[in-house]
Amino acid sequence: MKIRETFKEEDDKIIIKKTHDFTPVMKRMDDIRQNVDQDLRSDYRYVGTIPLPLMEQWCKEAGVKWDDVHARAEVVKRKILSGDFDKLRGNWKGRY
Repeated sequence: MKIRETFKEEDDKIIIKKTHDFTPVMKRMDDIRQNVDQDLRSDYRYVGTIPLPLMEQWCKEAGVKWDDVHARAEVVKRKILSGDFDKLRGNWKGRY
């Protein structure tokens, strides 16, 4: 959820600073982890939720263009499996 967006001009460039609060996403993921049945018998697993602004930042850090779907999937896989973003994951801890 975007809280604020500020613009400033510096050396003939426009700098945009976006501020987000992902607390609602974290709360929703806590609810999902507490209420999801661990023993689902399906080919599909709910891995987690990634807010688009965060995914945009990950792609920018990795130098991946937004329209490169395969590279973007690899970035998401690497970040989700790193353990740094466990709060974005559901109960399922299997292989991605």
